[in-house]
Amino acid sequence: MKLAVIGGGSTYTPELVDGFARLRDQLPIDELWLVDPDPVRRELVGGVAKRMFAHAGHPGTVHVTDDVVAGVSDADAVMFQLRIGGQAARQQDETWPHEACCIGQETTGPGGFAKALRTVPVVLEYAELVREHAKPDAWIVDFTNPVGIVTRALLEAGHRAVGLCNVAIGFQRRFAKEFQVAPSAVRLDHVGLNHLTWERGVHVTGADGSTRDVLDELLAPGDALTRMAESVHMHEDLIRLQHAVPSYYLRYFYAHDLVLEEQLHEPTRAEAVMATERALLAKYADESVVTKPVELEQRGGAYYSEAAIDVLSSILGDRGDVQVLNVRNDGTFPFLPDDHVIEVPARVTRQAITPLPVAPLAEDMVGLVSHVAGYERLALEAAVHGGRDRVLRAMWAHPLVGQVDRAEKLTDLLLAANAEHLPWARSEQATWVG
Repeated sequence: MKLAVIGGGSTYTPELVDGFARLRDQLPIDELWLVDPDPVRRELVGGVAKRMFAHAGHPGTVHVTDDVVAGVSDADAVMFQLRIGGQAARQQDETWPHEACCIGQETTGPGGFAKALRTVPVVLEYAELVREHAKPDAWIVDFTNPVGIVTRALLEAGHRAVGLCNVAIGFQRRFAKEFQVAPSAVRLDHVGLNHLTWERGVHVTGADGSTRDVLDELLAPGDALTRMAESVHMHEDLIRLQHAVPSYYLRYFYAHDLVLEEQLHEPTRAEAVMATERALLAKYADESVVTKPVELEQRGGAYYSEAAIDVLSSILGDRGDVQVLNVRNDGTFPFLPDDHVIEVPARVTRQAITPLPVAPLAEDMVGLVSHVAGYERLALEAAVHGGRDRVLRAMWAHPLVGQVDRAEKLTDLLLAANAEHLPWARSEQATWVG
């Protein structure tokens, strides 16, 4: 089996490699190709990846290259984990929205929109190379944020693609620990859009084989509800009234002003990640390092390797099991178009990944999901076709913006901060100047 990772020079790649080494029986890899344009990261990350495979006694071979065609040729599957503009662009995404009194975040709000504009054209370019050079039935597994928009871009262009996020698997691991069972014994009623989701049921299978929904126990008034509210950094009343566990990212909507105030007085997440990456790259340069460093835990993306291996082994092994993934709606949410991408449990086979039916969403969830979905559709139009007017329309459609004057200012800030990554913006600016 040949697996390619586009963006393989990420400092997080050793987490993925660690999973491949530990779970080799589940996902037997003969060739792992790490593709990245950065020569320093290629050398350091590729070096530690090779040492990790050797140390674990993994029979597979690790290849490192900047040649996308070589990396994806005859691949059985290709993973996308790109960050166009690197952490420097993320730092901008997390700061310039503050000038218009909006949160700065890399996947949500104006910053997430900027990331989509930078990312979608590059992903589509690489995906065409996968179509031309990988095996005819190869799948693309996208972990590149914003996952919902990027995955829909891939599907709309006719690629065999699925989006992957670690929020659901993180909740699964947490609840498994809470009830002292294996993660495989926990099944979630996970619904929404990427980074806009709720757990509406937590089904735990016990040693006797019986299964029960433990959501009521997790949200019982008192200490249980307090612990759950603290873990997702949201108000107890919100969780009690919705009777669901919201993902952490919903805090940007339900407590926007509080989050903005915190952001104005704290270092950005990008700054913390950049410091962690410097430490990690120094570790990777040490040839005595043959396992993933403990510092990697600070990098984020917990359980990424397990989630990636689960979906890859399900696809390539044609297992037909159920996982939470980003897939076409196809009637699952009747209030959204069929071609929109949602995040729900889905049945995974080699030929298709199909969302399972879900119970109707509560009206407040329907409203927020519909609003964000409308923005996402406009954002993808802007990312594919460019143009300031398309950016402006998508910007004011976002529920965290909503006002035309604010959208105008945010649009100008976005284009100024991202001009080097948006060729159409540079040409439009030249026309204005001329």
